[in-house]
Amino acid sequence: MEHTIRTGTPASAPSPAPAGTPASAPASAYVFRVARPEDGDAIGAVDGSFTTGTVFEVAAREDGFALREVAVEPPLTKVFPDDDPEDGEDDGGDGDGDADEPRVFVAADADGVLAGYAAVSYSAWNRRLVVEDIEVVPAHRGRGVGRGLMERAAAYARECGAAHLWLEVSNVNAPAVRAYRRMGFTLCGLDTTLYDGTASRGEFALYMSRPCS
Repeated sequence: MEHTIRTGTPASAPSPAPAGTPASAPASAYVFRVARPEDGDAIGAVDGSFTTGTVFEVAAREDGFALREVAVEPPLTKVFPDDDPEDGEDDGGDGDGDADEPRVFVAADADGVLAGYAAVSYSAWNRRLVVEDIEVVPAHRGRGVGRGLMERAAAYARECGAAHLWLEVSNVNAPAVRAYRRMGFTLCGLDTTLYDGTASRGEFALYMSRPCS
């Protein structure tokens, strides 16, 4: 038996490959590029759901807080509804209206089939590139697609003059948190009330960042 959560909270990210996925292909087998209008349907069809046997809790310390990964039994499965990556999600406080329109990057396999996408936007006032959403098609997980998309986003961040990349992820999305850490992101804040009033009530938002250098 598995827990299933259906929610409107965006927290998708690269996850481990599902059981039965073929052996990993190198990220070099994919083409990373700016999204085209004809990519819209494929982007909208990406399944961002994930299953995890662990979640992250916040452990208080004298000098702040830290994340603690704990097991959940049975495993938790989270399913997201259809999202438009260009809807412009809450970026955690950049509310003065100077953020650019989201830029969407995609990864395509050797046959031109979409394997994942990342939507980002640049906020000039604090030189922040916000990773609004990043998702990898389940059959392509564990093959470096998420990392490749993030590196494409980082290259764009440097073009914009950004000082750092920033993202929000739910504490229950342990596969994403681990992936982001491997990509160089560290915890920079949290919000225990962001999801109140939504289907994700009880979860809390983790904010993570990494320098552009």
